[in-house]
Amino acid sequence: MTDPARREWWKDGIIYQIYPRSFQDSSGSGVGDLPGIVQRLPHVKSLGVDAIWISPIYPSPMKDAGYDVSDYTEVEPLFGTLEDFETLVRAAKDHGLKLLLDLVPSHSSDQHPWFVEARSSRTAPKRDWYVWRDPGPDGGPPSNWIAEFGGSAWEWDEATGQYYLHIYMVEQPALNWRNPQVRAAIHDAMRTWFDRGVDGFRVDAVEHLAPDDQCRDNPPNPDWQPGQGPARSLLRKWSSHQPAGFDAVTEMRAVADAFPERVLVGEAYGTLDEVMRYYGDDLDGFHLPFNFQLIESAWDPRKIADFIQTYEAALPPGGWPNWVLGNHDRDRVATRWGHDVARAAAMLLLTLRGTPTIWQGDELGMVNEAVPDHLIQDPWALNNPGSGLGRDPVRIPMPWDDGPGRGFTTGTPWLPLSSVPSAAAQGDDPRSMLTLHRALIDLRRREPALSAGDWSLLHADDATLAYARSHQGRTLNVALNFTDRDQPMPCPGTPLLSTHPDGLGENGAQSLRPNEGVILSA
Repeated sequence: MTDPARREWWKDGIIYQIYPRSFQDSSGSGVGDLPGIVQRLPHVKSLGVDAIWISPIYPSPMKDAGYDVSDYTEVEPLFGTLEDFETLVRAAKDHGLKLLLDLVPSHSSDQHPWFVEARSSRTAPKRDWYVWRDPGPDGGPPSNWIAEFGGSAWEWDEATGQYYLHIYMVEQPALNWRNPQVRAAIHDAMRTWFDRGVDGFRVDAVEHLAPDDQCRDNPPNPDWQPGQGPARSLLRKWSSHQPAGFDAVTEMRAVADAFPERVLVGEAYGTLDEVMRYYGDDLDGFHLPFNFQLIESAWDPRKIADFIQTYEAALPPGGWPNWVLGNHDRDRVATRWGHDVARAAAMLLLTLRGTPTIWQGDELGMVNEAVPDHLIQDPWALNNPGSGLGRDPVRIPMPWDDGPGRGFTTGTPWLPLSSVPSAAAQGDDPRSMLTLHRALIDLRRREPALSAGDWSLLHADDATLAYARSHQGRTLNVALNFTDRDQPMPCPGTPLLSTHPDGLGENGAQSLRPNEGVILSA
């Protein structure tokens, strides 16, 4: 158990998400792998982060880039071997980095031996490990639930005469978390990886654990627009965020708490009230239920100020906040808001109270890249052609240098290469996004107010946002200009760091330049 008198590492820490397919290829296959991650750990360490979270590396048919798991305790050969993973664990420790894996408990691959057995007959021992239902009164699916990638969330199984639930792809049948054997099997998988040295898990799609046992129809979403995707055309009243799912999270936390200094980060898209429930009634749920408000927000100072205040007020007593700007599923911040704004957004992310997570490549200012139709891999895009949906543009390989394959691969990359300046080029450029990230994280390390301090709003209007971080008598003010025009400085202090490519301006703390963020000593 964690010593309550000792501050947990993840409260002061910064997490860096690695998408293994796109990080570094060591074999020439065109796909990133575990030895490639080891090769690039010095880059991660040079940022100053504390932990890496690696998207799924388990055996998989790769229908959904590894989020269709066929074995929860082994390593996908595309990425390497278990020995390669053990080498990665040692290398991470040598660099002073914690290592988190993705856990995918809501569904498996249809190629997992559990499901192969479950669909073999209605009396199969593992039949109840998945969610099966008879047809509805009209002979069709048991409910109107829509899969995340489009179409019905129910698939007819001709051999056994029932439908099975799949919240995502047909090839991703939903595990039945009301079955204690299923829960025990996932708990055992967690323990296996903890024993191998893993420091925690980012837990995927937890809102879909244990949906309504009666399979009641979801109501229509009155605010739905086609660009949001078909799954959002219904309110997920009965298919998400159900009481049995929250109970499952509490059980996972108990497994993690049996190991020292482990952390669970939960992915749960929902209302603020729903997200807060994942902390647990007595903080016995996730340590960090992901907060996606910055990903979903417009770049607007009043709205973001309101998000921060509302989120801080909603936290349960003792609950620790967290913030993210991007991930492998959502548009790049530099694409959503623009290159100049992305610099100020990085300051926002790294100076708010709570644990920040950096999506690989955001430290380089990577953008969504065009992916030709013949290279599209994402099932969301394949199932909704011409819709503009799809996540391949944000999963482009990392540009490490300016040689062939941009240092990512000596082969043919699985997706097109990035258009932004490489890590090698940015590392020597004092004006680069990479240099800015290193400076922000270094200042955060040197100033406990930025990691452990209280947060308070100083100013918010249509143009600027300012807030204070205070700790043990030391206060730092953060001022952000949300416009492309000069603005009066909204708070006092001596400037310490600016997001402007030219550094601190000559006018001291008199004004903010376009899209500039400044940290000041109050």
